[in-house]
Amino acid sequence: MEEAPQQRRDDAVAWGIASHQEHRWPALLAVLAAIALQLVLPDRVIQGLGYRALIPGLEGLLIIVLLVVNPGQISTAEKRLRVVGVSVIALITIANFVSLLELINALLWTKTGGRSLVYASLPIWLTNVIVFGLWYWELDRGGPAYRQLNEHRRPDFLFPQMATPGSAPGWTPTLLDYIYTSFTNATAFSPTDTMPMSAWAKILMMVQSFASLVTVGIVVSRAVNILG
Repeated sequence: MEEAPQQRRDDAVAWGIASHQEHRWPALLAVLAAIALQLVLPDRVIQGLGYRALIPGLEGLLIIVLLVVNPGQISTAEKRLRVVGVSVIALITIANFVSLLELINALLWTKTGGRSLVYASLPIWLTNVIVFGLWYWELDRGGPAYRQLNEHRRPDFLFPQMATPGSAPGWTPTLLDYIYTSFTNATAFSPTDTMPMSAWAKILMMVQSFASLVTVGIVVSRAVNILG
């Protein structure tokens, strides 16, 4: 029996499949987790952000806007909401990099209270994983809305299932796949099973690897000093 056209296409070009419609709640949960990690940071690490609740408050306000306008699935008819989503991710990114700089400064120049600063590195590192996972998810092939279109552009990230036609017919990446890619990049300081294909994807992964390497390197050196 002759195979259906869609099945033949799935087997021939794994990356050319339009993504399934995604729910908004996984991304919102990821953002809420990042906000919670920001709130547990010590004052010395967030002093560069001014008032402690300022950035989390702005992020929460943008989340409310998304929930009010569209609390359900991400659709191609609401691409303008992408500006709000990108703004949330950008705020988290800026806040985390400022916190990282404050952490590095405190670890290098503070003689006392080193243990609390070493502990503070974990929320910053986890936020790094979350926020870059959100960037990859939001920017790959134009975002979750554009990926639902059959004429979406070539992938910015090549997942194993997309590189081996026929291994997973109809498979498309979700937020969890991008978070996993972010986690492996932050731990290995390089791509693992998912390859960056576009220039911006390579640049983002380099920035994330550098931030993760600096965080781990400074923290480990200070931890050794404390133990000594």
